[in-house]
Amino acid sequence: MSDTDLKATATAIRDKAYAPYSNFKVGAAIRGASGRVYPGVNVENVAYPEGTCAEAGAIAAMVAAGETELTEVYVIADSPAPVPPCGGCRQKLAEFGKGETPVTLATVDGAEFATTIADLLPGAFTPAHMEKG
Repeated sequence: MSDTDLKATATAIRDKAYAPYSNFKVGAAIRGASGRVYPGVNVENVAYPEGTCAEAGAIAAMVAAGETELTEVYVIADSPAPVPPCGGCRQKLAEFGKGETPVTLATVDGAEFATTIADLLPGAFTPAHMEKG
């Protein structure tokens, strides 16, 4: 699958986001190590902040399918500039992807920003921090 598949998946799934309060729909697509693409959308809840981000939804779909490693990420929203993941999603991406994993942030108008998980979350908390010395 190509980068276009990630973009097409994230763009198409974005319309299915449940965002009745903010009207800020976000779509995400991640590629697992198998090459399979997993979509996700944000799902709001009237009891803020109990919603779910699109990146978290895509990761949950990947894990539910039996994969635990992501190799590429694409996130799209109707925003003036490419929308970055929230802090919690940055940590979630770091849990399942390597630092050099490419992440593309995009707008529905076509602007894109290419980055990596490490650039999004420098100094990430990792399993190594849990080891006893």
